[in-house]
Amino acid sequence: MKLGEAAIPTEGISGHGTSEQSVIIVAADIKAHPGTPVKDVAARTGFPQSKVSACVARLKEAGAVESEADPADRRRTLLRPAGRVSARLAEVRAADVDPILAAVLDDPDRLAEVKAALRLLADRLDPSALGRIGA
Repeated sequence: MKLGEAAIPTEGISGHGTSEQSVIIVAADIKAHPGTPVKDVAARTGFPQSKVSACVARLKEAGAVESEADPADRRRTLLRPAGRVSARLAEVRAADVDPILAAVLDDPDRLAEVKAALRLLADRLDPSALGRIGA
């Protein structure tokens, strides 16, 4: 996770009190549960509601998440992934992890092997499980 965070471009991004890891966990939960309130994201991830709200603010600023009032209870806000890919989200998705991986590998020739292993893990691991590791 830390290697992935190191690859995320941060130029021009204002300071935040939330870690990239927390934001990624919250974003994954919202993607898996569109139309969800902050309270439910907090329950599923194990994060305090204030931390989820801070992550949501960061995701909204980046254009990755949209919110709307809950028609059943106007006091609640429902969250969903943005309907379009924002410039910031496109930048993060396009970030190249190769230089970070190559820098930490003892044998740079193993880069392709390590990337294949990471792809396999990404395919096999459920993103909602990230909240259960106490991040």
